[in-house]
Amino acid sequence: MTLCEDTRDLALRVRRDVVRMTHLGKSSHVGSMLSMADLISVLYGRILNVDPERPKWSERDRFFLSKGHAGGAIYATLAECGFFDKAVLDTHYGEGSILSGHVSHKGVPGVELSTGSLGHALGVAAGVALSGKLDGKPWRVFTLLSDGECDEGSVWEAIHFAGHHKLSNLVAVIDYNKIQSLAPVSETLALEPFADKWRAFGWSVREVDGHDHDDIYSALSAVPFAADKPSVVLAHTTKGKGVSFMENSVLWHYRTPQGEEYEAALAELA
Repeated sequence: MTLCEDTRDLALRVRRDVVRMTHLGKSSHVGSMLSMADLISVLYGRILNVDPERPKWSERDRFFLSKGHAGGAIYATLAECGFFDKAVLDTHYGEGSILSGHVSHKGVPGVELSTGSLGHALGVAAGVALSGKLDGKPWRVFTLLSDGECDEGSVWEAIHFAGHHKLSNLVAVIDYNKIQSLAPVSETLALEPFADKWRAFGWSVREVDGHDHDDIYSALSAVPFAADKPSVVLAHTTKGKGVSFMENSVLWHYRTPQGEEYEAALAELA
């Protein structure tokens, strides 16, 4: 079911939420959350077949956030889409809160899997997709990965597995913001030619502007791109998108917005 036709407004609200959440909890990864806000807004607003009133509905599409450190953005999106009360967002990263820093499914409606250590969710998603395929289920499996996460060997094992089993019900979305924890991806462990590598493992590939909602929707609404292949969307994004002084800055992988920086960020998102 469609949850939000105006996905641009949803993305703006998510960006405001995550800046506030990281400020209140004195937590990090706001740059990673901002880079994926448009992707998850289109996913939850117009693509995923999910129901906030029935988060465990058996026919739902499954979504797994692999870049679990950016879990605040998923919490914000779920709250904005009605899975739980938005007031809970203010407890993010606080002592005793159900909204832990890395995304957790425990007590949080709409979260399928707790993730934190990178390189895990695509393998789980591939297994769930294979199960659905063997059982003839109509639902699909989506997972969102970071680019730096693709340094992990376990990711490529899952890519190989999914291609071999022709999991056309599986969709990977890569938040390709080109900055990981301490340096640019190209300096840490270069991924290019990235698209060619996925194709070599048996996947169909689309590349999109990860902040252009029409471009994102056009790709995601067309999956599977091939009848007998899993699909991957390489979404070119900007780390910290939406707050000028956070954009393309490695500093905001770990820095928390406080004081004048917090007020300036909110002003830009007004």
